[in-house]
Amino acid sequence: MQTIPEPALAPPSGRKTAGGFSTLFGGGANLLATLVFVAAIERGLPHLMAWAFAHGVWQGDGEACRDAGACWVFLRHKAPFILFGIYPEAQMWRPIAVVAMLAALTLWTMPRAHWNRSTLAAWGVGLVLAVALMAGGIAGLPPVPAASWGGLPVTLLMTVLSLAFGFPLGLALALARRSALPLIRYVAGGLVEVLRGVPVVTLLFAASFLAPLLLPETIRLENLTRALGVFTLVSAAYFCEVLRGGLQGVARGQWESAQALGLRSRDVLCVVILPQAVRKVLPPLTSTIIVVIKNTSLVMVVGLFDLVSAGRVVLNDPAWPMPYAETYLMVALVYFVICYGVARYSLHLEETLEEGRR
Repeated sequence: MQTIPEPALAPPSGRKTAGGFSTLFGGGANLLATLVFVAAIERGLPHLMAWAFAHGVWQGDGEACRDAGACWVFLRHKAPFILFGIYPEAQMWRPIAVVAMLAALTLWTMPRAHWNRSTLAAWGVGLVLAVALMAGGIAGLPPVPAASWGGLPVTLLMTVLSLAFGFPLGLALALARRSALPLIRYVAGGLVEVLRGVPVVTLLFAASFLAPLLLPETIRLENLTRALGVFTLVSAAYFCEVLRGGLQGVARGQWESAQALGLRSRDVLCVVILPQAVRKVLPPLTSTIIVVIKNTSLVMVVGLFDLVSAGRVVLNDPAWPMPYAETYLMVALVYFVICYGVARYSLHLEETLEEGRR
């Protein structure tokens, strides 16, 4: 018997969110919080504007900044050191080229149409070229030891390399934690719990002071390499738990259906399962990436010059009245731009993937 199909119904409308007025003034708690914030802004904003602009110093030297407002001229003189550390001034074009190359690769990778093997190969070549430019010793470039690297290039290289090595290692740990073999499952779980439970600063100190004692005398690793190893392991532990949650959210029928079609296990994981798992855990995955970016500031405890440590060093110049607020505002602005860009791109990607799923 032939039946007439029922007409498709429109999807239910989303739950209406409260308007801005209700959010700010609806209820006693919201009203009280709004009044407190308004009062704080009203009292603090005039003083902040007077410090930053009315009494700010834009030209001159250290004497002009004494008993004055914000010493913006200090940042103009010290910005190269904050951004690039103690890298030789004659070779300053090399860290600038590294930052520009990493930024260009990031912008190129953002459109989904560029997610292919060519882009992956470009990242591999770009990272090798970036490290070669910073280190020198080839193509007529004078060598520069890793101890002289600093500022923004160190922050970007540590972030990109720890993410590039940490993500596949985290995926391997996530698969090991879901293994049917108890030994593999327990070893992977123990490693992840240790890396997540020990502070990153402690791991950095252990890598800096214990590694030379444990390694043979023929092996000498720079502090930068040891710090990179620590950040890679820590990011892998974070990625492991996020990806494990995503893998558990994919129905078992997806594995069975893909295997029934004759796909190999590697293709099932990379083509069918992993994209669904990443889409399910995109928000916590983004939070993990932002945590890794901010954790790179901890390399200062092992003597590396990232943005924060370079900012601390320039404040020791006796010719200037140590403008802490201005220096750390600049450093915070750089971190904010990077982290906010990652968060906004993740939100755009989440919305795009949701539209594609519909």
